[in-house]
Amino acid sequence: MRKTRNNNIGKHISGMALVLMLTISLNAQINQPNIVLILADDLGFECVTANGGTSYHTPNIDMLANKGARFKNCHSQPVCTPSRVQLMTGQYNVRNYTVFGELDRSQISFGNLFKNAGYKTAIAGKWQLGEEKDSPQHFGFEESCLWQQSYPRKDTAGHDTRFSNPILEFNGEVKHFNNGEYGPDIVSDFICDFIEQNKDQPFFAYYPMILSHCPFVPTPDSKDWDSQNLGSLTYKGEPKYFPDMISYMDKLVGKIVSKIEALGISENTLIIFAGDNGTDKPIISMFKGTDYPGGKGKTTDNGTHVPLIARWDGKIEKNRTCSDLIDFSDFLPTMCDAANIDISSQTTIDGVSFLPQLLGKKGKPRKWIYSWYDPRGKELKEFARNTKYKLYSTGEFYNIKEDFFEKTPLALVNMNRDAKQSYNKLIKALDKYKNIREEKANIKRGKN
Repeated sequence: MRKTRNNNIGKHISGMALVLMLTISLNAQINQPNIVLILADDLGFECVTANGGTSYHTPNIDMLANKGARFKNCHSQPVCTPSRVQLMTGQYNVRNYTVFGELDRSQISFGNLFKNAGYKTAIAGKWQLGEEKDSPQHFGFEESCLWQQSYPRKDTAGHDTRFSNPILEFNGEVKHFNNGEYGPDIVSDFICDFIEQNKDQPFFAYYPMILSHCPFVPTPDSKDWDSQNLGSLTYKGEPKYFPDMISYMDKLVGKIVSKIEALGISENTLIIFAGDNGTDKPIISMFKGTDYPGGKGKTTDNGTHVPLIARWDGKIEKNRTCSDLIDFSDFLPTMCDAANIDISSQTTIDGVSFLPQLLGKKGKPRKWIYSWYDPRGKELKEFARNTKYKLYSTGEFYNIKEDFFEKTPLALVNMNRDAKQSYNKLIKALDKYKNIREEKANIKRGKN
């Protein structure tokens, strides 16, 4: 009798322990949601139908907005490397940008932060941030499937290597595809496989897409797709294929979202979609009833205004819009905030978490954002801006609501009260970053 009673007590304790372990596991899972960051290449705000664009079909991205939040005022840097350095480190380029095509190895990326917090991490798509074999792993990504890591953009015959029959690198190992494969399919499969393999533990998947960057060429869904094509011999390709590329890009976004839904983890997964900079210059789209030229490489809005959409079932209210200013330094603190990752020990974070806005709260909306832009060390453009005005460090001051292409600087005399108030705030913002570049250079040279 006593033995039976003791066995029952043991079973009761074991049962309680199991419940406790499950509870702890569940709480850990709740406190560490999965994060999937999708970054389209050369996709301006105007290309997404949900934003008011009418030239292309983006049903999957639109559905992401319908089931989540859409931001109206997100701004990137005008080209890829400056945007990615800012995105991955949470710092403005004035602090840590070095040269085009490189992320300084002294920097800590969001990959490092998530890996150190116990997340499984992966990156797939476009790299172009360092040619070392271990570059992705150095920055915290345990698994990688990348285009343009150590292997160049073109093969020895001059063919572009990213789309048909691509050349990709898996964890630093180069692989040539020559059986009609399509690069964007391969990297999206890699992300889907990673998500499925890690569905029972917290994961961070960063998907910097290869689409919709030039060369503009047929996709597998195009009528004239040629599976034997070895890649474009021209950098730009033919702009007539851009709509096909947008449709395929949208299709792949839907593929990732469908995988998350099929695994039943959408309530514990924050999905963020954005473009890395404005649309390329040959492309002219229809946006809210008017022609909208691509502005990649320019600091005008058509070079920096990008889509930002986020979905987190049960957390983000459906079909929400937010007009708060967001820039690429804000992504790292936002994702870490969502994942309960402490970043207080990081040297400097310029970004501000917009997680409260995602969750329907006021948060701390930015009064201004800042940009230090000099991708190839030839022509620095530095400015601070709000939703209406922009002030360059050269003194040029624009009402960007009324002067979209910044053709006529405002006279600093006889400004109205609204303009004066914005000018004073923006000049203080510029002053905040005025000497940072010089100070860092002096420290590096050992002068103090």
